[in-house]
Amino acid sequence: MKKKIVALTGAGISAESGLATFRGSDGLWEGHRIEDVATPEAWARNPELVLEFYNQRRAAARAAQPNAGHLALAALEQDFEVVIVTQNVDDLHERAGSSRVIHLHGQLFESRSSYFEQLVYPMASDRIELGDLCEKGHQLRPNIVWFGEAVPLMERAVQEAATADFFLVVGTSLQVYPAAGLVDFVRPGTPIYIIDPSRPPVASRPDLHFITEPGTTGVPKVAAELMRTAS
Repeated sequence: MKKKIVALTGAGISAESGLATFRGSDGLWEGHRIEDVATPEAWARNPELVLEFYNQRRAAARAAQPNAGHLALAALEQDFEVVIVTQNVDDLHERAGSSRVIHLHGQLFESRSSYFEQLVYPMASDRIELGDLCEKGHQLRPNIVWFGEAVPLMERAVQEAATADFFLVVGTSLQVYPAAGLVDFVRPGTPIYIIDPSRPPVASRPDLHFITEPGTTGVPKVAAELMRTAS
């Protein structure tokens, strides 16, 4: 039976493919305040701005390519059961070849009803416009978990983290909750590899390994080490 790797990935791994992180050093996301484009209040106040913001994000994500970090995580499926729990809304993990991806914060290339949240649709194009309606007549919105909204897949992610044989943290500051709390559900004795140039804050434990490198170099190194344990 294959051992299980769970990898929590964040904005850093997508940034290495050229996608903007959600909050820059100036507190803005692509020139916008988070409160103006990524909250239910922003949607209620100016849905046209929110739709256009995500239409632009979709175009940027479509142009980006998976990097060596994404590809190394996908390659681990040859020897391990691998579950990716990502805070990212792009599809770079899937395009790299990962087959089990949990998108905690939603998916950029899906729309959903603004009223019936269970009505989710794959995107027929890269744009959602005002007047695009769900089958029950309500405006479509991005299928994104905005700040202030519940994270419906969190319970599933906790179950995956609690059954991991190895836990990887890649490109996340471990500052955005509830996702950052997943580390707390990893069983004692399970090796945790934190791959990030900035050493995110995490409670000390004997099974903690810091790889202070970007994902494009750090993930392949950790993947090679794990593959040696599997052979």
